[in-house]
This record gives sequence, C-alpha cells and structure tokens, in this order.
Amino acid sequence: MNSKMIASVTIAALMLASPVLAQEAAIPKQSVNEQLRARLPEAIRTEGKMISVNNGSFPPYEIVTGTEMTGASNDLTDAIGQVLGVKIEHATVGGLPALLAGINSGRYQFAFGPIGDFKSREEANDFVDWVQEFVVFAVQKSNPKSITSLDSACGNRIAVMAGGSAERVIQVQADKCKADGKEAITVQSYTDQPSSILAVRSKRADAFFSSQAPLTYFVSQANGQLELTGVGQKNGFEDLYQGAVVPKGSPLGPLLLDTIKHLMSNGTYAAIMKKWNLENNMIKEPGINLGGILPK
Repeated sequence: MNSKMIASVTIAALMLASPVLAQEAAIPKQSVNEQLRARLPEAIRTEGKMISVNNGSFPPYEIVTGTEMTGASNDLTDAIGQVLGVKIEHATVGGLPALLAGINSGRYQFAFGPIGDFKSREEANDFVDWVQEFVVFAVQKSNPKSITSLDSACGNRIAVMAGGSAERVIQVQADKCKADGKEAITVQSYTDQPSSILAVRSKRADAFFSSQAPLTYFVSQANGQLELTGVGQKNGFEDLYQGAVVPKGSPLGPLLLDTIKHLMSNGTYAAIMKKWNLENNMIKEPGINLGGILPK
C-alpha cells in the first residue's frame, strides 16, 4: 500500500471512529415558519433548495465522508431547512479561498461553517456568527517539543489550515522568531483538518495550530496519541467569532440570523450543540459581522 493510500485509509478511519461524544440526542423536527420562508429569494423558494458549501471536514461541526456530511453544522442546517421549508444540500471544495470564491460567484448560496469572522473578510462577505471559538495547539502525547505558546513554537514544524487566520498568525510568529534570533518555524499549510492532524500523528509535524473545538474532537479520537496545549491563552487572537458566510449584502444574512434566533428560542440550537459537546462554544446572541481585526 503506497503512502497516499495509507493516508486516505487513516483519514477515513479518523472520520468514522465516531462520536461517543455525538451521542444520539432528541433533536426536534421543525415546523415551517411561513414568515421566515416568505423572506427567501423567490428563485430559492421555487427551486426548493439551497446549497451550503464546506471545505472538508471540520469536526465536530462538519464531518465529511464521501458525499455525506454529519456533525453539528449538518444538524443545524437540517433544522434551518425545515424551518424555511427547503432542502439544504452540501458541496465540498478544496480550501477556504475556493469556498469564498464559490459563494461570491453565486455557485453556492452560503457556507454555514463555522468560519472565522474578521473585519478584513467582511469587506467581501457578511458573516452570521453563531459560535465563539479559541485557537490552541494539538501535539503528540507528553508534548515532547514543549510547545505551549506561540513563543515556544519557534524552531518547530507547525501545521495550519491553508488560507485560515491561524496560518496568518503563525507566519507572523515565524517572522518574530527570526527577529528575536531564535530558530525559524517551519509552517506546513494543509487544505483540510484531517490531513493536518495526520501530520502530527505521523510525526511529520510537531503541532497543529487551529480551533479548539475540532482539535478537542481529534484528540478524543487519537487513542491517547495526542493532547492539547496553549488552552486558556489568547495565542495571537482576541475574541474570535465564527459563523455562516453569505455574499456581501445578501438578504440571506438577516434571514439566517433570524432563523438561528428562532432555533435558539425553541431550544434546538442548545440541544444540537450539547449533542456534539460544544457547550463551551455556544453564543448567547448571534449577530452579523461581530468579528474583530485579524491579527497582524
């Protein structure tokens, strides 16, 4: 079996080693809310569907296996589709730049994500923020390279998601390491989360710097091979909000916001987040474009 086949098998196993943390929970079926449905663009109401795009597995929010998606985001988009009386289909593209391009070209109606909301990204898109996130490191068990912060990342191989905010922060830190006379950081950029975490598990990377919720999921599935570090620190970020993405000025932004509020008020949002062990990422009040400045 060649290295690509081994990687594919390992990633598939990682995705299918499924969530005791995603224990079955009673997620109520939604009734159509005619007031919200009436706000859909006529073309969507007529076609009866919308396409939500993702850039691969981002567990426990988006877990993509073949053409099927599960996870908290899937459960929430199912509920949103029921409230609006349309079917929401899912499409996968390679990387965040391709995802944003697909939305802005009109090929896809939205991405539910959640995707990091920053002021620079708000120039071309609107974000409907529905979670708060934190950025930490996943490392090999016992943390052999003693990576506990950005400063201690100097001289190590750090995996990140290509085009993401964590990539920008680690690149800035790489420059700082050089300026301080320390060993450089080797930044390894990957298009998806499973490939990034596989690099750490196979010891091709010393750490994966990314959102705490998916890293918590991956650590729980790693048979004791991995652990989290840098928890409780800013790690280059202030308050980090994440959410759905729509084209700038799209009427879908306010509609998604009010639909999420509807799911919060009837308890569905909380039930889904708890099902996937995401209580610590719940947001009290969703909003549009809550993001801050992307770290320089």
